Amino acid sequence: MDERTKQLLSLGREHYDKREFDKAEHYFRQVLERGSSGFADVYNMMGVIHHDRGRFEEAQGCFEESLSINPNYTEAALNLAVTYNDLGRYDEAKKIYKAALARGEDAPGQLDPFVKGKIANLHAEVAQAYTDAGMIGDAMHELRKAILLCPTFADLRLRLANLYRQQGDQEAARFELEEAISAKPHYVPAHVALGVVLLALGDKDGALARWREALSIDPANKAAAMYTRMAEGMIDGSMAPPPPDDA
Repeated sequence: MDERTKQLLSLGREHYDKREFDKAEHYFRQVLERGSSGFADVYNMMGVIHHDRGRFEEAQGCFEESLSINPNYTEAALNLAVTYNDLGRYDEAKKIYKAALARGEDAPGQLDPFVKGKIANLHAEVAQAYTDAGMIGDAMHELRKAILLCPTFADLRLRLANLYRQQGDQEAARFELEEAISAKPHYVPAHVALGVVLLALGDKDGALARWREALSIDPANKAAAMYTRMAEGMIDGSMAPPPPDDA
């Protein structure tokens, strides 16, 4: 790499880290136009910039190019999964996401589980700070990092699912909750939340089954009991809308 390319790359990364995406893109384009190859991270950062601006197809192309250079680039894989999800390509998103998690688990020289858990919790704390600030996209990104480190932490998947629900992406929320239950079958909050998601997707029977399962695990769970009564009333017709005030 010549000195000019190094300078352009350094300037681009500096602006990217400050989220000054217009300036970062200006320098990254010059790096790529100079015929430099092998910059998986540049394509990944360009993909993030495109995604931030809602240019999902351009983002997809950049993330795919990044992975063609470095198939083990986990962050690019996660970003591609998110982009596929935004484009409605849910099956491909799940496939890429699961592959990224598997690479994270099988990576050589992996961290001690205790250390992984500590780092994952730090990501979760940052995610909460982003959530409190209304920066949902950044919060979701931090939670994905946490899940990559600790894919069996059901509470992290529940938090990510709740953010997906807030964004109106019920299918992505469903995936996270199903993964949470797979990792921790007796985690009642995931069963309750999955019932809510299934109801939103029009699967009343599936929702009721989840809430009944939650009650079988924890008979004192008030949310599951309330939702179960509601769903049973909807199915057998006993739950009718209240009469008008002048009835």
